[in-house]
Amino acid sequence: MFHPMNSTLLENKRLSTSPLLSASAASTTRSSSMTRETDESPPDSGPFSLQDHVKYQFPCIPLLGSFSYRSLAVLSGHVGSVSCLALCGEFILSASQGKDIIVWQQPDFSPFMKFGQGDGSVKAVVAVGNKVFTAHQDSKIRVWKVSRRSENVFRLVDTLPTTKDYLGKFMKQSNYVQTRRHHKRLWIEHADSISCLAFHNELIYSGSWDKTLKVWRISDLKCVESIKAHDDAINGLVASKGIVYSASADGKIKAWGKKGKKSTHCLKGILQGHNDASLNSVIVSEDGRWVYGGGSDGFVMGWEASSSSISNGSDVHNQLEVSWKLVCETKAHRMAVLSMCLMGEMLCSGSADKSIGIWKMEAFGKLCKFGVISGHEGPVKCLQAATYNVGGGFMLYSGGLDKSLRVWWVAKPSKTREEDTNSAKSSEEFPTVL
Repeated sequence: MFHPMNSTLLENKRLSTSPLLSASAASTTRSSSMTRETDESPPDSGPFSLQDHVKYQFPCIPLLGSFSYRSLAVLSGHVGSVSCLALCGEFILSASQGKDIIVWQQPDFSPFMKFGQGDGSVKAVVAVGNKVFTAHQDSKIRVWKVSRRSENVFRLVDTLPTTKDYLGKFMKQSNYVQTRRHHKRLWIEHADSISCLAFHNELIYSGSWDKTLKVWRISDLKCVESIKAHDDAINGLVASKGIVYSASADGKIKAWGKKGKKSTHCLKGILQGHNDASLNSVIVSEDGRWVYGGGSDGFVMGWEASSSSISNGSDVHNQLEVSWKLVCETKAHRMAVLSMCLMGEMLCSGSADKSIGIWKMEAFGKLCKFGVISGHEGPVKCLQAATYNVGGGFMLYSGGLDKSLRVWWVAKPSKTREEDTNSAKSSEEFPTVL
């Protein structure tokens, strides 16, 4: 019932270094210092009701020629800004700064249950098989088991680092690292908020505002590596074809890989962004050839991998040299790009300007603007996409600082007038969820 799903779920330490950043987005901005951000959550909303949380909308809005989309639903119920999303089989998981995780059931988008309150502001979610991993502002990763056989469908089963991992390391002084002046921690612990998670090859990767990247083995939930990855907060992670990409407020995306399947991760390359702009998100194409980063200056930058192994779609464990070439710099938004996702040749970008940009990947990694989706009343913090064979389009889920989760159907570009007409007819037959 449940399938492994990758989720690049992102939180940025500094949403923007630009004066264009709106007041609502700037309120989540952090300074360069590693002082922990206080997270004052809104008051508890009380028992979760299954009523008045879904508003269905079905206008078909044509934009920029053949571009069209439908707003299918506006889902409310979070007590804080929606910070991250994940797809987990039949469920959509949305989490917020208010410490709550809501489970929405497809295809009618009805609220199924709510869990996770009191566990620290949720920054990232990733679903792997019958487990869900959530990253929190309290520097912990929580592991939930998903089971329809249990009354408690999403049940907390562990917290990372695990007690067993602690007990095996706390006695040895060499296992401690300096985090701040007069402060030491075990190297298996994050010293600040965990902003992002990624899954690849039976490993969970976590990026933090403490500038480190940690690697966790799913089989025994043990921390196996800690990497001093960046000079500033890590805002985004994605993994593909044996390489893990970390996007940072230091303006760089770094690529990490192994020289052998049993070795530790080493730096494969640096994808340089704009020096004065934080990189808030990173995505990679399915074949691993194209990497895109979203910046606080509103740009989306793209790099092409020159390694023949990546181009051929294989892992790069044994590749000693992999390089990336900047192929595109696109001014995508007026304000910071906070989130991105890919669906085939379509790239979606969410921004602090409250809009979602839809882009088509062209030859040589260039991006062509296909359309714009408007509707959020606050910055768009997270995006997820899923394929449905309806009307030649795909489903897009967006979460924003307006505390809402929105569901869209986006038409894919048609090559001919006849295909465009057929797509329009098919979209009219989109199943009603009322």
